[in-house]
Order: sequence, then C-alpha cells, then structure tokens
Amino acid sequence: MQAIEGTEKGSFPPKIRRTAPKTAIHLAGQIRHNPAMARIFCVANQKGGVGKTTTAVNLSVAIAKAGQRTLLVDLDPQCNATSGVGLKPAASHPLLLEQPLSESLVDTAWKDLKLLPGSRNFSDVDRLEGEQGDAAILKQHLDAGMNAFDFVLIDCPPSLGQLTQAALSASTEVLMPIQCEFYAMEGLTQMIHVIRDVMRRGDGRLTFGGILLTMYDPSLELTHEVDAEVREFFGDIVFETVIPRDVSVSEAPSHGVSVMDYSPRSRGSRAYLELCMEVLERD
Repeated sequence: MQAIEGTEKGSFPPKIRRTAPKTAIHLAGQIRHNPAMARIFCVANQKGGVGKTTTAVNLSVAIAKAGQRTLLVDLDPQCNATSGVGLKPAASHPLLLEQPLSESLVDTAWKDLKLLPGSRNFSDVDRLEGEQGDAAILKQHLDAGMNAFDFVLIDCPPSLGQLTQAALSASTEVLMPIQCEFYAMEGLTQMIHVIRDVMRRGDGRLTFGGILLTMYDPSLELTHEVDAEVREFFGDIVFETVIPRDVSVSEAPSHGVSVMDYSPRSRGSRAYLELCMEVLERD
C-alpha cells in the first residue's frame, strides 16, 4: 500500500499517537456500569457516514429480539433512525411537547422495541440545538422517559453540539462507531475530550461503552492498520465485533427493516447479532 501523505506507512498523525494512549488509559477504567440501572447508550460521532444510525437501529432491534425492553430515541434532525424502522417523523419533536414522554412513544414491528421519533421541524431543531439551558431541559425529559426500559439507544446528530452533549449527560454509556478509514480517525481525540468533559461535570454515571469499527473491509491493508492502531491505543474499549462492508446493511433501511430481517444470513446480520451478544455480555 502506498504510504499516506505526511505519515510513514501504517502510522497515524503524531498528535493522535501522543494523545491517544493517555486517553485510553483514562477511559479503560470507565467501562463498568451499575447493573441496577437501565443501560442508556449514546451512539455518537461528530463525523457523518460512519454507520452511527445504522448501528443504533440494528443494535436496538437485535437487543429487542433478545427479549430486552428497548427504546430507540431519534435525536438526529435527519430522522434516519425513524425511517430506518419503517416509521414517519413526528410533526413536532416529542421532547419539546408538554406531555409525558411515554405518550409520544411509538410501537414498532418488533414486540420489545419502541421508538421516540425524530422531527424535521426546523423550529424544533433550532430549539433542540439551542443554548445550554435548553439542553438541561432536554436531559430532564430524557431522564424521565427511560425508566421502563432495559436498554435505551440514542441516535445523535453528527456533531459535538448541545444536542449530543445533552444526550451524553442523559446516558450511562457511550458507543462510538468509527469507519475503518484514515480520515475517520482525525476527530477521534476531539470526540473523546468532549466525552471526558461530560464525565467530569456529570453525575458520574457516564462510562465508555465502546468503540465499534464499521465498514470493515478485510481485503484492504488500511483496514487492518486502522484496526491494529485503534486496538493498541484503546484496548478493551474496542468491541471484538467489527461491522463489515455489506450491501445488505446499506439496503435494509430503504425497506424500513433491520438487516437481520432483510437478509438474515448476510455478513452484516451476523455481525450485528454478535455485537448484541457482546453488549449483553458486558452487563
């Protein structure tokens, strides 16, 4: 493979090499959580196109299929998590309505999975992404609506704004998908600094649930280099399961179903089932 410009073959930028090991050591002790609490995953990455929404949808369906009461929360104004389970966005975002969150939950095609739909209403998006005071109200709404579930997965927008930080504050664990490509690594340190800031100023319940390698193509040397570097830096934080590049994973959302339902024998289906088992085993 040709060396990436500005680096030696198989290496990442010096700033990542300097900061990642220290960050990994800090976060390695943050994987545990309180088993008495519902597990609330904030699925977040400030980069788009890394498999964030795909992971939120497929993992929530897999967990529900395992018999766990599961809630999928769509905080991304694109509302792809909502359409990904075959439903339509709400006219107004439920988190901004003056009613109990339970009244806004929508049944899905899976018995143990409910959805808090997103909204593309521009004014609602502006309010959700508003000042820190609005973020605190958002966190209160999220906290109040999650008691009836074993697992909650929050699909965040691809940003580090107030909406993502409010979701982090309301969560018990962070799940960060990263694409197995060089440029997907560039924002990793910045994202982890934001997570650490929320950990420090929060109530102490937020832990690092894991890093998930997505769009994994074993035929590419770069994929193996990214895999090796991430695991060297972050150790047990990285999930053993990787999500492969698979056309079934890409096609399933257009049918409003998970990849497990769309193509049960596909590589993507097996990978998300294995990720589900790994998540449950970390309980």
